[in-house]
Amino acid sequence: MLGGKGGVGKTSCAASVALKFANNGHPTLVVSTDPTHSLSDSLCSFTCCKVC
Repeated sequence: MLGGKGGVGKTSCAASVALKFANNGHPTLVVSTDPTHSLSDSLCSFTCCKVC
């Protein structure tokens, strides 16, 4: 779980940590309560997916 003040890089860290775990074969669930889509945007830019 990542938390803290705004603008400190929580979204980037969450996306990076999730991808690291997932790429190493760990079952990974990413949940965001932020109403913006910044986490899904970050994951799409990291994975170059065509779904986003």
